[in-house]
Amino acid sequence: MKQKRFITLGFISTFLAASLFSTSNVMAKSQTVPKYEMKQDRLSALAKYTKVIQTVEQYYVDDENITDIVDKSLEGLLANLDAHSSFMNMKKYKDMQIQTNGEFGGLGITVGMRDGALTVISPIEGTPADAAGIKAGDIILKINDKSSLNLTIDEAVNIMRGKPKTKITLTVVRKKEPKPLNIDIIRDIIKIDSVYTKTIEDSKTLYVRVTSFDKKVVDGVQAALKKHPKADGLILDLRNNPGGLLNQAVGLVDTFVDDGVIVSQKGRLKSENQIYNATPAGTYKKLPIVVLVNGGSASASEIVSGALQDHKRAILIGEKTFGKGSVQVILPIGNEEALRLTIARYYLPSGRTIQAKGVVPDIEVFPGEVPVEKNEFSIKEADLKKHLKVELSKIDGKEVKKEDEDKRKKKIITKEDVLKDIQLKTALDSLKILKITEK
Repeated sequence: MKQKRFITLGFISTFLAASLFSTSNVMAKSQTVPKYEMKQDRLSALAKYTKVIQTVEQYYVDDENITDIVDKSLEGLLANLDAHSSFMNMKKYKDMQIQTNGEFGGLGITVGMRDGALTVISPIEGTPADAAGIKAGDIILKINDKSSLNLTIDEAVNIMRGKPKTKITLTVVRKKEPKPLNIDIIRDIIKIDSVYTKTIEDSKTLYVRVTSFDKKVVDGVQAALKKHPKADGLILDLRNNPGGLLNQAVGLVDTFVDDGVIVSQKGRLKSENQIYNATPAGTYKKLPIVVLVNGGSASASEIVSGALQDHKRAILIGEKTFGKGSVQVILPIGNEEALRLTIARYYLPSGRTIQAKGVVPDIEVFPGEVPVEKNEFSIKEADLKKHLKVELSKIDGKEVKKEDEDKRKKKIITKEDVLKDIQLKTALDSLKILKITEK
């Protein structure tokens, strides 16, 4: 993509290809459209477009200026190409740039079109939507009192955004729920910590959660690895990660793979075809890895998980991913407006596509708690020991402050936490098997 200014993102699109085949040179010559006829068709089409613009400007019931008419026509054009191509005016372009930098206003959900329905790809962890109980896979039926059935993604997003601390109601259809749910959400400024790390209690396992692929992901993950040099295994949690920047997905895979294709993209134009390869420098190629995914893992998350799976560098655990495998680029028009245009489709190292198929985990595990046989005596005994340790620290003059204890809990995943998340428990068990195999 020679000397183009763009930001590469991952979204769903439909890729159309048409080829002309001929049985002989004679037939090919007879069916070839002369260049001057093609030029004439082009001029006629452009003349028709100009005439429609002029007619609307002259006769439409409301007084519309030419700039608004052209902008609306561009919005319609891009929206009719596919669900994720769009025209971005000055406000939309600025909002996109803010979101890519990791801070933006709204609810904290990523949405996409699935079978013509406005669908939640995933709520972003720690945001108002997440706190209100929005889940990946929810179909948004209404935004306040407005039906979503005829809205584009951009129109829906514009309605959902608003002033911080204002209320919005989403009516969602959820699998296994007998009727639509009304969920109230209070808008807020969304600040994303795209990477955070924890250690697992009584182990050397490092847990890294990536909530979205903004520009800080690769640096954040590599910083965590350097901070924990004695880690003997990694759990990379990409659940409900809606994706983001392609270069960050490529860079993250490159951190663990030292050779071969990471991802390729193929489009209509050869100039848009790209192959992204791994490099040996700075690679953690011996660290055992388990990746957690689910139906809210999309786009860049699917590239990372699928590439690590194809290179046999990680075991994937969880549920099948969303299936969002096309390429959009942001092409600026001047300094204040841009097009988001679908130009290609992603392919994983094995040649398989993500589009509409997703990535299937090696071990399928549905969310829930770990079934355990509760022994009241052992639970009471454990609670008593914890209590006595606190009391003992008071006598020794080493009392742990509540703030320090809260900080410690934020950095450590306890055994109780693991029992509440069967996917995480399966990941830990799988890592143990990988470590034994390595030895």
